[in-house]
Amino acid sequence: MELRDDLRNIAIIAHVDHGKTTLVDQMLKYSGTFQQHEQVDDRAMDTDDLERERGITILSKNTAIKYGDTTINILDTPGHADFGGEVERIMKMVDGVLLVVDAYEGSMPQTRFVLKKALEQNLTPIVALNKIDRPNARPDEVIDEVLDLFIELGADEQQLEFPVVYASAINGTSSTESDLDKQEETMEPVFSAVMNHIPAPVNTQDEPLQFQVTLLDYNDYIGRIGIGRVVRGTISVGDQVVVLKKDGSEKRFRISKLFGFIGLKRIEIQQAKAGDIVAISGIDDINVGETICPPEHPEALPILHIDEPTLQMTFVTNNSPFVGREGTYVTSRQIEERLYKQLETDVSLDVQPTETPDAWTVSGRGELHLSILIENMRREGYELQLSKPQVIIKEIDGVKCEPMEHVQVDVPEDYTGPVMESLGERKGEMLDMVNQGNGQVRIEFKVPSRGLIGYPTEFMTLTRGYGIINHTFDSFQPLVKGYTGGRREGVLVSQEDGKATTYSIMQLEGRGVIFVEPGTDIYGGMIVGEHSRENDLTVNITKAKHLTNVRESSKDQTAKIKKTRDMSLEEAIEYIAEDEYCEVTPESIRLRKKVLDGNVRQKQNKKSQSS
Repeated sequence: MELRDDLRNIAIIAHVDHGKTTLVDQMLKYSGTFQQHEQVDDRAMDTDDLERERGITILSKNTAIKYGDTTINILDTPGHADFGGEVERIMKMVDGVLLVVDAYEGSMPQTRFVLKKALEQNLTPIVALNKIDRPNARPDEVIDEVLDLFIELGADEQQLEFPVVYASAINGTSSTESDLDKQEETMEPVFSAVMNHIPAPVNTQDEPLQFQVTLLDYNDYIGRIGIGRVVRGTISVGDQVVVLKKDGSEKRFRISKLFGFIGLKRIEIQQAKAGDIVAISGIDDINVGETICPPEHPEALPILHIDEPTLQMTFVTNNSPFVGREGTYVTSRQIEERLYKQLETDVSLDVQPTETPDAWTVSGRGELHLSILIENMRREGYELQLSKPQVIIKEIDGVKCEPMEHVQVDVPEDYTGPVMESLGERKGEMLDMVNQGNGQVRIEFKVPSRGLIGYPTEFMTLTRGYGIINHTFDSFQPLVKGYTGGRREGVLVSQEDGKATTYSIMQLEGRGVIFVEPGTDIYGGMIVGEHSRENDLTVNITKAKHLTNVRESSKDQTAKIKKTRDMSLEEAIEYIAEDEYCEVTPESIRLRKKVLDGNVRQKQNKKSQSS
C-alpha cells in the first residue's frame, strides 16, 4: 500500500476559547509559509468580523502549511456545539486530530463533544495542552482528566497512546515536557508530533475518482463552491464528471475551476490527487455529502450525517412605527432572498414559509447559531422582528420528544445552592458534582433545552458573574412534564409616542428596572423596562415635568437616575415572552408587544382569561 508521505491532513479541535485558532497562527508563522514581508494578524483564521469580536470560530476554515517537503492541511473547526454539524463533517476529511485543552480549565463539555466525533471516525489523536503559562495551570491533572475522557468515550489502545505537547500559543512557545522552564520559542514539537503520529493518506490516484463535498462556499462570480477531500483517484480542470445527488439522481457537469490552499490563500490549480483537500466549482446546486465521480464509474460514498435543528424562531418583517428609519432592507422580498442565500452555505439551517407572506420559520442548532445569522443581517442593513425561540419537538416511535442538553457549571462554593435550585426548577437532573479545590465546584446536569432559554442571564445574576456555564446537545428524550418556563416578571410598556425623559424615568424607577436612556425615541407598545411584579404595567415614560416660574431648589440639576439595563442581542431574544417581538435594526435592538395598542391588548387578555 503506497502512502503519500508529502501530505498530512489534520483537524484542530477544542472547547471554545482553549486557543486552537491562536495555535494555528503560530504554526503558520513558524512554518515559514508566509514570506518575510507578509503581515499575519492575530487569529488570522478568524476572518469574519463577528468571529474576531467574539473570539470564537463560527465556520470551519482550512489552511495549508508547508513543512519541509510536506504539506500539512489544517482544518480549524468551531468549538461551540451549535456548529457541531461542521465538526462532524470535517472529521471525514482528515486522518488525525490535534486536540487542544486548556492547562487550567481541563476537559470541558465541548472537549467531550468534539473528541467523541473524532474517536467515532477512528482518527489518530495528538493532545496539545495550551496556556501552560497560566497561573494555577495544572498540566498533570488535566492530562489525567483527558485520559479518563478518552477511556470513557471508548478509545482503542492505539488512540490511548496519544503524544502530548505542552504549549503557550499566545507566546509562540512549546515543549514536550510540562515544566514551564523547558518552553522554547518554536512550534517544532507540534510539527514533529504531526509528522510522526498522523498517518499519511493512502495514494490511490490511479483508481477511479471519488470526491465528496464536505463544506460549501459561495462566490458572486463563480457561484457555489464545494470543498472536500479527493478520497480516490485524480481530478483535473476540464474533466467531465457526474455528481451523485442525495435523491439518487445524477447530474453531469465540467470542472470549471479547481482551487488548492496555501497559507490563508485559495489558489487556482490544474490537478489534485487522492488525499488532497480542494475546492471545485462548475455546478450550482451541489450539496454537502454528494459524491463526484467519472460518468463511467458512478460510485457514491456514504451520505454525511448533518445534525438536525433543535431550535426555531419566527422572522417577521418589521412593522413597528420606526420601520425604515435605520435599515436599508425592510421588505419581505429582501428578507426572504437573504434567508435563502444563507442556505447556500449553512447546511444546519432550515427556512420555511408560514401562512403569512411576511413571516418565516427559521430553525437552527441553537441560540448562538441563529443569533449569528441575525447579527450578520443587521450589520448588512436589514430590519426585522423576531419571536420567542421555541425548541423543536420530534415524534420518535409515537412518543413526543424534546432536545436535552448536557450542562456543566463551574461556580464558587457559595453559589452551588442557588444554581442547583434554579436548574432544578427548570427540570434539570444533577449527574455529578466535584469539589475542585480553590473554593470552586464543578456540577454536571442534564436539562431540557427549553429550560435553558433565557437561563444564562439568570445564571450570571445568581453567581454575580463568577460562574461559568457550558452546555452541549445530548439527545432527544421524552417530553419532560410539569415545566412551563419563561420569564416570571412582567414588563413596563409605553403608552405614548415620544422621547423618554429623565423626569419620567425617575418616577418609574421604583416600579422596576428601566431599559431605555433619557432622550431615547419611544413608541406606544414598546417595552421600556421590567416590572418588579408578575403583571405588565402600561406607563408614560415620555412625560416632562410641568414647569412653573417658581424655582424651588437646584435639585433638578443634580437629579441622578439609576443605570439602565443594556441587553445584547442574545439576551433580548431570550428575554421576550410569547406575546412580544424583538425588533432588530442596524442601530437598535428594541423590545415590543406584538399588539401595540394598549386597549386591544387589554381586551385580548380579558378574553384569554375568561376562556
